[in-house]
Parts: sequence; C-alpha cells; structure tokens
Amino acid sequence: MEPSGERPDVVLVVDDDEDIARFVEFNLRLHGFDVLHAADGQEALEVIERHRPDLAVVDLMMPRIDGLELTRRLRADPMTSALPVIMLTAKGMTVDKVNGLSAGADDYLVKPFDTAELVARVSSTLRRNKEFREVSPLTGLPGNSRIRREISDRVRGGVDYAVGYIDIDRFKSVNDRYGFVRGDEFISALARSLHRAVVSIGLPPAFLGHVGGDDFVIVCAPNQVRLLTSKAVVDFEKAADALYDPTDRERGFVELKDRRGNIRRAALVTLSIGVSLSDAGKRFTSPLEAIAVASEMKTVAKSQPGSYVAVDRRRGVT
Repeated sequence: MEPSGERPDVVLVVDDDEDIARFVEFNLRLHGFDVLHAADGQEALEVIERHRPDLAVVDLMMPRIDGLELTRRLRADPMTSALPVIMLTAKGMTVDKVNGLSAGADDYLVKPFDTAELVARVSSTLRRNKEFREVSPLTGLPGNSRIRREISDRVRGGVDYAVGYIDIDRFKSVNDRYGFVRGDEFISALARSLHRAVVSIGLPPAFLGHVGGDDFVIVCAPNQVRLLTSKAVVDFEKAADALYDPTDRERGFVELKDRRGNIRRAALVTLSIGVSLSDAGKRFTSPLEAIAVASEMKTVAKSQPGSYVAVDRRRGVT
C-alpha cells in the first residue's frame, strides 16, 4: 500500500529512543513510506534542511532541542512552516497534547501506540496537509505549493518580478490579550487589506498567497512594490485599530502580564514587509531562494519602528 503520488512520502522520525524509532520506521516502511531518523531536535533541523521530508513524527522529550522547541522553530521558518508534525506524548499527559498543539503540531500520538493508529494518523495528516496547501482555510487564499508555483512560472517567463513577505509585528500580543479568535480577525483583516492593494495596482496582475498564520506572500512587478505595500500598510493599520478594544486603541498599547505577574506594555500592531527582487543579470534559481531572501529582508524590517518595508537592494531596483 504505497501512498499516492509520484514518489513515496518521506517521514522523518525524531526520537532519542532507538527502540521506538526502529518500531516506527519498520512499520512506516512496511506501508510504503520512506523514512529518515534523527536522534534529537538539533539533528532533525539538519536533516530537514538537507532532505525536506513530507512529515515529521517528533518525540516531546529529547535532549538538546526538545519536541516543543523543534516544532516552534519549524513554524517560525518560512521554509518549514508548512511541514506537518505529529507529536509523540506520554500516556495521560493531557498538558503535553495541549502544549504540542499550541506549539504548532498538527496531531499527536500517545505512547504506547499500535501500528494501525500510527499509519492512520500519518496518512490522514499528510492528506489534510496536501489539501490545505492549495488554499488557506482561514483566508481562502492560495497556500504554499501554489505560491512556489507562481514564482516558478515567473522565473520561466523570463520577466523581472518581486517577492514580498509580510507579517504582523507584535501579533502575539493580540492573541495574548484577546485570544485566538480575535487574532484570526487580525489575520483576515490583513488578507483583505493585501487583496485590496493587489487589485488596486491594476496590470500586470499581482499574486497574493497565505503561507499560514500571519505570514503572507505577494508576487508582483518590481515597479508595483512601493504602491502596493504603501496601500496595504495604510489600509491594514486602519482596520487593525478598529479591532482593538476602545481603551487599548485610545492609549496606543495593550497591557499584558508575564509569567511572574509583571505588567508589560505592547504597542499596537504594525506590518513588517521584506522584498526580494529578481534581476536580469542574476536571477533566483528557485522559488525557495526568492522567498528566503524576502524573509531575510523581513527580519531587517522588524528592526525598524512602525510599519516598514525593507527591499533587498543587492538585486535590481524598484
């Protein structure tokens, strides 16, 4: 019973317990999967960078980098943010399941587990992930595989293009203050603002995709970047202000308690946008490279106050 597709799906098993790792690997191979193994989170990051597996089965308790930290790092990196993760947790540890799902795991398996449950959860998680890759369930926008295909099409088309990577500054403060439901409203507001900006700039048509969470990607002509991002920033900041409680909006910050009970202030959300530019003399060789440079520039934008657009000037000009 080989999984559907041109090649077997590759599953990375991350566990420092050799017996469990061998059990999982044997049974997954028996059902047609290719399997890689890493003994801890640090080794897993290296394997993922080299081999790009389709799914990771991750033990919660490991040396160096544990399962929670590994999952958080995977979700924070645009190159691995869509990698499905199944967390292995101890029997009866409900808090582990909650923490795993909160960190970004897609599903969990409670040890000890049998072969049928292992294969069923791996298969169903892969299936769901493939379905969601094309369209984000929250925003209805194209997902990761469609984003990569759009950039590949522009590479093959031979025209200059720009890739913008966008996220919300201090988005965690919104979730911490109001909860995830209100947080989703901020994400939807950003999707609408970006969509309005994309429509407003006219031809040639720009592309808008949703990586996941508060991360979005735009692909457009280089000379459209300035107008598109300016419109999106103004529109989003106005929409976001309306989503805050009146008291927070009027004073310009939210108050949050840290784990020690201390009150800290978080400014209202803004946008960070990183932009990579293709150049006639030196083109990107892959969509992932273009996205990675845009993500790098987004980190630069994060270091600036307020909404900020950072453009990679090493490749062309706007």
